[in-house]
Amino acid sequence: MQQLMWFRSDLRIDDNTALSQAMSRGSTIALYLVTPGQWQRHDDAPCKVDFWLRNLAQLSRALAALNVPLLIRQCEDWNQAPAVIAEVCHQHNVCAVHANEEYGINENLRDRCVAAYLAQQDIAWHSHLDQLLFKPGSILTRSGGYFQVYSQFRKVCYEHLHMALPGLVARPVAQAPTPLASDAIPHAVDGFAMPSEQLRSLWPAGEEAARQRLERFADEQIGYYKDERDFPALPGTSQLSPYLAAGVLSPRQCLHAALAANRGEFDSGNAGVVTWVNELLWREFYKHILVGYPRVSRHCAFRPETEAVAWRRAPEELAAWQQGRTGLPIIDAAMRQLLETGWMHNRLRMIVAMFLTKNLLIDWREGERFFMRHLIDGDLAANNGGWQWSASTGTDAAPYFRIFNPISQSQKFDPEGRFIRHWLPELAGLNKRDIHDPASLGGLFAPAGYPRPIVDLSRSRERALAAFRNLGQEVPA
Repeated sequence: MQQLMWFRSDLRIDDNTALSQAMSRGSTIALYLVTPGQWQRHDDAPCKVDFWLRNLAQLSRALAALNVPLLIRQCEDWNQAPAVIAEVCHQHNVCAVHANEEYGINENLRDRCVAAYLAQQDIAWHSHLDQLLFKPGSILTRSGGYFQVYSQFRKVCYEHLHMALPGLVARPVAQAPTPLASDAIPHAVDGFAMPSEQLRSLWPAGEEAARQRLERFADEQIGYYKDERDFPALPGTSQLSPYLAAGVLSPRQCLHAALAANRGEFDSGNAGVVTWVNELLWREFYKHILVGYPRVSRHCAFRPETEAVAWRRAPEELAAWQQGRTGLPIIDAAMRQLLETGWMHNRLRMIVAMFLTKNLLIDWREGERFFMRHLIDGDLAANNGGWQWSASTGTDAAPYFRIFNPISQSQKFDPEGRFIRHWLPELAGLNKRDIHDPASLGGLFAPAGYPRPIVDLSRSRERALAAFRNLGQEVPA
């Protein structure tokens, strides 16, 4: 019986649950939908769309080795997906469609509509757990609810991992050749500009490139992860997030690589490995939040009372933040990194987010949207979770009175100014003391052309505290 594998955010052959299940049940063809209107509504970055297309080209070659043709269909948005998929099924006598679960509110609605439409035509729908270690709803509080605190969620995840580790799915064996040919992969999509070759070169496409990056990190860096992950001038992080977001790597592959580097341990042994596994579980946590609290998919604050925060409309300050000209070097360097590479170091994501939401008191949704429009690893759950954490509106969020000082953060995590010098060459002549705060030198000594700070850090901190106190919250003694 002919099976259809619908690829979405799972652009790989290895450890792919839906693909494995489809090919185990019969002759299989594959499908990918290009949906530019939907991508624009989701604020998907042009560099991310380009990354998808480049990985699709690699995926098509890998599928060809399994004799699985990859069909490409285009529709404006997901409203048209049921009819387009049904048409493919009728054209090729497909009896069942397989897909890996996705968790945003729009993704959930899309899949329910597709399943219902196919059922009317006696075509089976099979949805598989794949992009998470644990199915949402399987990690719950004692009262049966979704966790709101990460540390409690992590504890239960550890208990489940001790009982049974999620296994890797075997690579499918090649099926009998089929006369159906694969479609050409588009090189670009209208409405999404082509990123620079320099940016593309930072993120090579394909499972082999992702696997090599994972192996190199596990062999050379993961042991130092706890000590070096917060320093943006060091190669302390894995930079695997684009591959996880696009599904070129699975979290199971990452977990097993970490276990192999730590004698099978995930919550003891090497502190670097344990810390990195905890980051995988943070990713898991935010995906579960999407399912348990779907309001976060609707641009709503997780903590409803924080919707009353009197965010400022300050378009000139927002533009300065977006363009990396705030006059705070660590902020500006981080934003330039984002604009040029499609990626930002995680410590810097927290610093720039807290600066926007606390020092500038600009709505976190402005930052969330801007990040999604520029990140190659843009992921609704992680991006929303991170922004709401920084803005003190989210689950397990930073207390509103804990506000990063960007200058002291810069001094702590870029002590020699190496990261700042790389992205702000106009400050390269400053010593390691002055480079974090050029404004302190005064007009005669500060580098010409570099802006003065757009905000007074002390006064803006008090303004943020007052905005949250107006919600009836108090600063602890």
